[in-house]
Amino acid sequence: MTVTSPGAVLVLGGARSGKSAFAERLVAETGLSRHYIATGRAWDDEMRARIAKHREDRGKGWETHEEPLALAARIADVTRKDRAVLIDCLTLWLTNLMLEERDIAAEFAGLLEAIRTAPGRLVFVSNEVGLGIVPENRMAREFRDHAGRLHQQVAALVPEVYFVAAGLPLKMKG
Repeated sequence: MTVTSPGAVLVLGGARSGKSAFAERLVAETGLSRHYIATGRAWDDEMRARIAKHREDRGKGWETHEEPLALAARIADVTRKDRAVLIDCLTLWLTNLMLEERDIAAEFAGLLEAIRTAPGRLVFVSNEVGLGIVPENRMAREFRDHAGRLHQQVAALVPEVYFVAAGLPLKMKG
């Protein structure tokens, strides 16, 4: 039997599917203090522009916490009963873990424990990358496989899961 986290949601979708905007609405609808854990790194000008656009789109009223690696610890630090926390995104976090050659299984286990024990509302955003063709290189295949395992583990733990395509959320669980 899997013990679920009462306040966590997983929002999956492809690139530019509308998943982040939907997740932001889920957080806003709680009426709680809004917090945003950003996992992306600004490696170049294009990524810096994307991050700036995300902040602009979110608007005021969000407290941002940047955390590319120690996600479980940051979740434990930020979550409170009176807060809703959006984590965007798990696949960027996975990218960072792989580039830093971290122990993926141990990092996933830490994240799952953070989800189980978090007192507030958590909304996770992640890219579904397993719907396309098999990648041609080993690292891309490993990334796809790790992401698929992570999504399965988080989806099993949380009470609500959505898939977003063309801006339309499909409730898959809950």
